Parts: sequence; structure tokens; C-alpha cells
Amino acid sequence: MRDYIASRYDQFVEDLQTIVNIDSGSHCVSGIEKIITFFQERFSKFDGYSRPRLFAEGKVPCLETANISPSAAHAAFDFLFIGHMDTVFPEGTVQKRPFSMDEKHAYGPGVCDMKGGLVTVLHVMETLQHFGVADKLSLCIGFNSDEEIGSTASRSWLEDLAKKSKRVFIFEPCRIGGHRVLQRKGVGFYDIICRGKAAHAGVDPEKGANAVVELAHQILAATAFARQELGTTVSVNAAEGGTKRNVIPDLARAMVDVRYADVGEAERIEACFQQIARRSHIAGVRTEVQGGINRPPMVPSEKTLQLWAQMKKIGKRLGQQMKLIATGGGSDGNFTAALGIPTIDGMGPRGGRAHSEDEFLVLESITPAVELVCEICKAAVEGELV
Repeated sequence: MRDYIASRYDQFVEDLQTIVNIDSGSHCVSGIEKIITFFQERFSKFDGYSRPRLFAEGKVPCLETANISPSAAHAAFDFLFIGHMDTVFPEGTVQKRPFSMDEKHAYGPGVCDMKGGLVTVLHVMETLQHFGVADKLSLCIGFNSDEEIGSTASRSWLEDLAKKSKRVFIFEPCRIGGHRVLQRKGVGFYDIICRGKAAHAGVDPEKGANAVVELAHQILAATAFARQELGTTVSVNAAEGGTKRNVIPDLARAMVDVRYADVGEAERIEACFQQIARRSHIAGVRTEVQGGINRPPMVPSEKTLQLWAQMKKIGKRLGQQMKLIATGGGSDGNFTAALGIPTIDGMGPRGGRAHSEDEFLVLESITPAVELVCEICKAAVEGELV
């Protein structure tokens, strides 16, 4: 298969350029719909089905594809391939910095996170179809469009697909050093909102209740929830409050990011943030907390480790370095791993600098990424996988 996959390198790059040059931020529904149309047209050539799935009253369009008939969708899938179509970039980004390439890298909004992974899934499917391997497997694909904002609307759909699957591959980028991911931290997002009372700062400040000062106290309280020894971090990454220099502020807000490695930490963190809402340091200011734990930790099960050991042998046979890394970043793999489904993340091409203007994808990693997944699927047909 290697020669065939390599011969389609230019097609891969063309496909990648097509979808990178479509703005598809999490709230850019029109752009996401264009990407769905692109993939549906290609997936329609396979036996089975490819259909949009709409969530959050159509604000989160997703794509579900399988090489079996919809009536047989209750059966177990041999593999579930998951990817997200949304990026973190606002509409108009493509016009400012469209897809580009040099000798080693491709660039553009979402090029590695994770449009390179989406195109990898497409070319894996087309390669498996070409060689008849797909006829011997049941394969499902779930592309969502709210991963960058927590997968709140699509989570249950992806979990339902995972419950019917033997194995899950997440096509986030392979790390720049060639590392795949079996372990990720859990994620929590919280907003701390302080509501006070406005007053003139010079004439009658005593009639006001300063929301900004209250927020300062609450920020210090929140950061104290961290437990470095357990891998729990609490980061206050944005804060705002007040309107003018001479007005006692009646509103202030902070955005807090929580990452945790220990499953038991979720309950403690939740309790800590609820305590914030019950404590006040400035008379007349009321504090509320919104948000909560978004993703459980991704912890490899014994079956996941067995699957990885088999994949490692296949990769080494192909001349690929098979390395692992644990990361603090979350993905939809957190959800599927928490269900006990063997989950391997970082199955896309290598890339780096995600979420920045310097985001890149390593071109020489394209063919190996497609080849590895195809050979793993072939091994499943031949009974070599758990």
C-alpha cells in the first residue's frame, strides 16, 4: 500500500489546501457546512452512508459516516475515527493568511489542528477501499464542530458511537517529536462573576460595592485550589471589570482553566468552586460561578496498552518511531477513553504551534500517517489486534 499512498501525496495536499482555506471557527456554521459538503461528496463513493448530524438547534453541524448501511448501525464497529472540523480562529483569518507551503511544512489556520487529521481519515478510507480492506471491516467516522469549545453539544453522539466500537482513533496531530497520546488531563472551565454596586469614586465611594476588588480576592482563592503534586493546575487566564477610572465597578469577571490528572480531583475542584460562590470579602458584592468539569482524564486501560503494543510492532515494521507522550491538553479521546474503549490519540500527521499564527504541519509525515492507520486496519482483518 505504501506506493499507492505515496502516489496520492499531491492529492492529499490539494485536499488539505481546500479545507484549510475555509474559515471554520467553532461558531462559523457556514464554513463548517462547506467542509461537511466536501467530505460528504468524497465519502458518498463508499458503500454505507454519510449524513450530517445537527445539534444545538443546527448551530453545531457534524458528519457521521460508516461503510455499513444505516439499518446495520447497531452492530459493533471495528474502528471509530474521530476528528473535529472547527478551529479556534475567527472568520476572516483565511483571507489574511491562507494555506501556504515551503519545502518542509504546510501552514494555515487549523492545518494540523486538525484539518490534516481529517484529510488523513479521508485518504485512509479511500486507500482501504481501493485495496478491498474496507470490505472486511466495519468503519465509522465522526467529525464534530464544537471540540474547541468543549464538545458540549456533540459529546453524547460521539459517546454513543464509541459504545458501539471496538477501538477509537483520534486524529489530533501527532506531536512534533513523533509521539502519540494515550493519556491526557481532565479539563474544567469556570467563570467567576462578581456583581457589586456602582458609585462615584470621588463623591460617594462608600455607597458603592467594588466588584473588581472582590474578584481579586476570588482569583487568589481559586489559584490556591491547585495541587501541583497531583498534577492539578488552576490558571486564571482572562479577567475584566469596571468601565471608567472614576466609577466604582459593579461588575467583574474572570475565566479560569483547570487541568487535572487524578480522577478523584474532579469532585474536590467542583466543591472548591462552589465554595467561592458562598464567600464574600467585600460587603454588597455577590459572587457567582458558572461552568464546571468539561472532560474526564484520559487514562489508558489495559486493553488500550495491549492495542498500543500491537500498533508499536506494526509501526516499527514500517520503519516508524512509535513513541508516547502524556499531555495536559484535552480532546474527544478523553470521553471515549473514560467509557473504557481502547483509545489512541495523535493519529494525524505531525505538526505544532497549534492555535497560533505559526501553526504548521510536517509534510514528510503525511504518507507515514496514512500508511500506519491502513496497516493497522489490515492487521485487524488478519486477526492481529485485540
